[in-house]
Amino acid sequence: QVLGYAPDFVSAAMAPYIKDIHRKGVRVISNAGGINPLACAAALQEVAKKADVDLKIAVVAGDDLMSEKENLKGAGITDLESGKQFPESIHSMNVYLGARPISRALDLGADIVVTGRCVDSGIVLGPLIHSFGWNRDEFDLLAAGSLAGHLIECGAQCTGGIFTDWHAVPDWHNIGFPIVECSSEGDFIISKPPDTGGLISFGTVAEQLLYELGNPQRYLLPDVTCDFSGVSITEIPGFDGGAVKVHGAKGSPPSTFYKVNATYLDGFRATAVCPVGGPKAIQKGKRIAESILQRTRLIFSQLGYEDYSAVNIQVLGSEDTYGPHARRSIDGQGPREAVIWLAVHHKQKEAVEIFSREIAPAGTGMAPGLTGIVGGRPKV
Repeated sequence: QVLGYAPDFVSAAMAPYIKDIHRKGVRVISNAGGINPLACAAALQEVAKKADVDLKIAVVAGDDLMSEKENLKGAGITDLESGKQFPESIHSMNVYLGARPISRALDLGADIVVTGRCVDSGIVLGPLIHSFGWNRDEFDLLAAGSLAGHLIECGAQCTGGIFTDWHAVPDWHNIGFPIVECSSEGDFIISKPPDTGGLISFGTVAEQLLYELGNPQRYLLPDVTCDFSGVSITEIPGFDGGAVKVHGAKGSPPSTFYKVNATYLDGFRATAVCPVGGPKAIQKGKRIAESILQRTRLIFSQLGYEDYSAVNIQVLGSEDTYGPHARRSIDGQGPREAVIWLAVHHKQKEAVEIFSREIAPAGTGMAPGLTGIVGGRPKV
């Protein structure tokens, strides 16, 4: 069943704690509404009703652009790289909204705010605008609040997750999530709950600062254009698990544009993952993958199907994922174990179903050592 929102937010993050949230007066903001925020709010309402608690739930709508589909098509929008026309099979179109509607919902007394498409940092900037009354033209403050949101938007990524010095980060199994304490001047402290794993240090926070930033002097958001190039991160002693103070974000007016995320149906896909054991595993893996493609292409031509629209062959264990930077093995034999990763894309479902059926025969009809198909027959 396609719900269009994140069901785990309702069932795992909210339902078990709904009584505590209500009792302590915690206000919750989430973009778990996805492309169906009204349904997400209705599911939350159901949870609150079952628990016999009265919560005001607000929904931020207006991000859905599907009603503009014909206008956009008429405007002659094309793909900048390929020059392709606006797709016929457009499935969803949503603009990334900012923090203002969230702060407005909080001003109106909402206990829970559910948004659809929204910039991740806006979920933190919204309550800061509500709490401190920051104005639309206080761009340095809006940039500081956006930075606070940007630093914690990936959860444990700023408390030591995927850190370059991963070996220095303790207790991944119980990693703590970040807490931001922000002042009305825009300075803030990032810490994590006591007795949790992970690490907050200059390095963990600085790496997250640079994450997905593009130009650090012009990070474009709906409420503000941010300059993070002069930001300072200072470790603060005396916090269990570490803490840092962050300040120095600068802001300027936002552009008049919103970013849009659109999806369209573009055919079918399947992925086969097969371990290969024994000597010359890499050479065997490559030949198996190429032979499966050759065989299915022969079937396609007999049935009048066009060729695959895209194919990906990687033999994991051979450094294929490094592309031209791969190191070639010294002895010419390579490892005695590798994994074929073979993915295909085709306009027609039937063609991908043929591919899916032709993986298993390689087990008895190609190289020795194909030891299994991870997850069974590939799903289309």
